[in-house]
Amino acid sequence: MNKNFRQAQILKLIQGRNLHTQEEVVAELKAAGIVASQVTVSRDIQELGLVKTADGYRQIRPSERLGPDLSTVVNEFLQDVRVAQNLVVLKTSAGNANALAVALDKDNWDEIVGTIAGDDTILVIAPDNDTALLVRDKLMRLTAS
Repeated sequence: MNKNFRQAQILKLIQGRNLHTQEEVVAELKAAGIVASQVTVSRDIQELGLVKTADGYRQIRPSERLGPDLSTVVNEFLQDVRVAQNLVVLKTSAGNANALAVALDKDNWDEIVGTIAGDDTILVIAPDNDTALLVRDKLMRLTAS
């Protein structure tokens, strides 16, 4: 298990749960199939800039966000949106698919499992057909803004 993956999982855990101790974080990681010692988790917590609050660990350091926001990128590059079962296919102008995929990934939509970008096409993977339709609708609302 690499450090980046483990730290990303810690961030995911603290967003969804109130974890107050390093031992609780270790236990939740173990339940997710990730073995990490308390010492490793302590180091991860420090590197991630987490602090203890009344609601458990929280990240207070603003996440590094490079580039324009999603709405700007959608309005500049998105040309077409098509749904195929649980997949959403986005067409962009040539050479701009990666910029849109990065903006989508940084926005961290719960409805999106992952994205794959080519030169002018992005494959957005949703967990099911209904959620893919929700993703399409959210993207279309962004084009109206």
